[in-house]
Amino acid sequence: MPSPPAGGGSSPLLGDLLQQQFNRGSSEANNQQLYRLLRDAMLQEQLPPGLRLPSSRQLATELGVARNTVIHVYERLAAEGYVSAGVGQGTFVLDTRPDRLVALEHAQPATPAQAQAAISARGQALVAQAGAAERQWGAFMPGVPEVRTFPARIWMRLQNRQWRKPQPDLLTYAVGPGLPALRQQLADYLRSSRGVRCSPEQIIVTNGTHAAMQLVSLLLADSGDKAWVEDPGYWGVHSVWRSAGLDTIPVAVDEQGLQLDEGMPQGVPRLIYVSPSHQYPLGAVMSLARRRRLLAYARRNNCWIVEDDYDSEFRYGRPPLPSLQGLDAHGRVIYLATFSKVIYPGLRLAYMVVPEALVESFQTGLSELYRGGQYLTQAVLADFIAEGHFVAHIRRMRQLYARRRQALLAAIRQHFGERLPIHDGAAGLHLVLGLPPGSNDLAVCEQAMRAGVLTRPLSQYYRGAAPQPGLLLGYAHVDEADIERHFATLAQVIRSQCRL
Repeated sequence: MPSPPAGGGSSPLLGDLLQQQFNRGSSEANNQQLYRLLRDAMLQEQLPPGLRLPSSRQLATELGVARNTVIHVYERLAAEGYVSAGVGQGTFVLDTRPDRLVALEHAQPATPAQAQAAISARGQALVAQAGAAERQWGAFMPGVPEVRTFPARIWMRLQNRQWRKPQPDLLTYAVGPGLPALRQQLADYLRSSRGVRCSPEQIIVTNGTHAAMQLVSLLLADSGDKAWVEDPGYWGVHSVWRSAGLDTIPVAVDEQGLQLDEGMPQGVPRLIYVSPSHQYPLGAVMSLARRRRLLAYARRNNCWIVEDDYDSEFRYGRPPLPSLQGLDAHGRVIYLATFSKVIYPGLRLAYMVVPEALVESFQTGLSELYRGGQYLTQAVLADFIAEGHFVAHIRRMRQLYARRRQALLAAIRQHFGERLPIHDGAAGLHLVLGLPPGSNDLAVCEQAMRAGVLTRPLSQYYRGAAPQPGLLLGYAHVDEADIERHFATLAQVIRSQCRL
């Protein structure tokens, strides 16, 4: 037990401190305020170790508070290790200074704050190559669906029905690959609309596409393995797979998709990422010949193909193309899809279809690494699909997006005629507007943002030098009446930056 300081009694330090800072008229409770003042004074060593605190009765009288308030504070400080207290022995400030421990451990001098905050080499690479935009809403941010027309009342009715009498297994820890009712609905939908060959058991529901891609990389590849990724391509693939230790290798695409002849890198990859129905970001559709060659290559070299079917529901003037997975007779394709484009991004639900040989491993891996979840939301989504609202919503959105796409194409022709190339594919939520050779598309985007228009530079989607600069223009969430006005602003920026 620490001894009281010479002279004993209460410390004038404490009396002065409390008289200056304790506020009886504060909205903060007396016990919380007194605890905070005493604790902070001890941490800052305004009340030094070994100091004897006044008795609870004395301090209560000085402050004009109930004695039980002081007793409660002393007991709390003792329980947390700030003071020692014993009946009839007094209450003393304990010595909790960290420098004593440092001296005992012969520690080196404290490192600078900058060094303490340094992240790992893997973290530095991830941050340096980050591709996510700071802002996600506004003309013409690509990849953003229209969320204001979502049938919220229908969704709320279905949600209320689930909440009226929620099942315990929808609210507890999820241990499976997704709600069985949702997986059944998805299997039916995929077979009829996307030509995917699957059973409900092959469907794994995840919290977004990134979680699905990470699970694929952890279960099907080892650190140092090669993975082919389309170039240009989705930045998230590189971020997720490189963080898992994979060596992502860009492979050029042309108007038929991934180049499998002269464009093939040396060495055999473990994973191959493609978006064959609507290549991201250029919009190319992989030809049947390329699809068949890719499947044959994967079978012959024991590779896994990851097919990202992120927005194939939205094709204009012709029906959606069947999936690559539907052509796979040897179980080499993992099919990915998301609800971010067809419902709303904040839902954070995606799913994949894995070959039958991988079902057990992926179900176990999902439960072990991520524990699944959102089963009640999945139940609402299952009802949404079963009652026909999902297909009806996609049909309405396809018509709406088609009109907005036409409005953007008309605005481009009005300002530039045929002078700038357009990569479109008549599908999805965006198009790519090419810029004259030598243009700085990043500078165009930065100036456009200052003018109130959002877009993304095409060059940032290439891992090497971009053969042509350009801009990704998302139209899905921009009101048709506003498209010409916003594009007029962007066109002025393009003229000033590209000397058109």
